[in-house]
Amino acid sequence: MKILVVAAHPDDEVLGCGGAIARLAQEGHDIHFAIVGEGVTSRGSSRDQTDPQQLSRLHRQARAAAECLGVKVVTLFGLPDNRLDTIPLLEIVKLFEQLVESVRPEVIYTHHPGDLNIDHGVVHRAVLTATRPMSGQCVREVYTFEVPSSTDWAFQRPEHCFRPNVFIDITRTLDAKISSFACYDTEAREFPHPRSAEALRATATRWGSVVGCRAAEAFELIRSVRLENHHP
Repeated sequence: MKILVVAAHPDDEVLGCGGAIARLAQEGHDIHFAIVGEGVTSRGSSRDQTDPQQLSRLHRQARAAAECLGVKVVTLFGLPDNRLDTIPLLEIVKLFEQLVESVRPEVIYTHHPGDLNIDHGVVHRAVLTATRPMSGQCVREVYTFEVPSSTDWAFQRPEHCFRPNVFIDITRTLDAKISSFACYDTEAREFPHPRSAEALRATATRWGSVVGCRAAEAFELIRSVRLENHHP
């Protein structure tokens, strides 16, 4: 099975579904990471100033993190960080349409629409638009994941609350997720921040307790399409 993970920024792919991806990779599935934003320029005093060394370092970290999970293909689009809402949505949709046509995934994991971060919402909408369930669409399932310090910080938005209905046991791959996230030494924070190793383990343990295993990742199924096989 071909699986595509579409993340807004470097580290979202690990935070959102790193444990599940490590498990799916071990099971022999073909996995492709696509990271939309460059992840750096929103942090400086001027949004027009880019530190090439910092950008290069972050992208090296993204490839190292993917390798830890068993993912061999990473596409980095390099769109402006935390400014995806300034780009016409159609342009992002077209990028995703080309990506889907190239990868031909059956399953996509991406952001939840209720996240605090503006880029996450744009990516979610663009993914749904690019994978409209028309005749010939290869994508059969779309899942959203939670991202610590974004999904959990979107307070007072009950209409867009993360309501997981699919859970993947990551008991055996939680360590791989933690190791993968450690590649992002510029993104990790000290406990009790949600993007700390301790908090990531606690979240996985909590979801595991919900569904009767030691550790799990939670997802919200957006769409699942099962078609009949037609033979000539």
